Amino acid sequence: MMQAIGRRYVACFNARYRRTGTLWEGRFKSALVDSDAYVLACYRYIELNPVRAAMCGAPGEHPWSSYHANALGRHDPRLRPHASWTALGTTDETRRTSYRELIAAGISDELRDALSLHTRQQKPWGSDRFRKEIEALTGRALQVRSAGRPRMPETSAGNGT
Repeated sequence: MMQAIGRRYVACFNARYRRTGTLWEGRFKSALVDSDAYVLACYRYIELNPVRAAMCGAPGEHPWSSYHANALGRHDPRLRPHASWTALGTTDETRRTSYRELIAAGISDELRDALSLHTRQQKPWGSDRFRKEIEALTGRALQVRSAGRPRMPETSAGNGT
């Protein structure tokens, strides 16, 4: 019964909002992030995602954005300021001004692609030192790898052995 209700709800939801597929396509993915510089890059990535997806023209126009709290000072009891945000200034107003400037500067394609790749592969994002510390703690190799199987090493004999 619950499965049938769920299917009907998704069909109605998709028709109403002109979309297709399941409500939650793909599974949740995350990446451990190092240092203040990387955290602020994550903030930019997140705040600018609705703009990149053409859901709105500016971060402050998206109703579910933390931009309202971080840049405009709207109180949201679900959010707590990160130390990186706090370090942007000596008062909340200077922090919000700095944050607006940070978001207005955008995020480079290189940073955006790196964060996206690390998140897809669920690998730590940060300095080599940070990655090596996490590898030592977990006992797992945590380097980001290119897609596909690793290539076989070529032999000097050329016979494939």
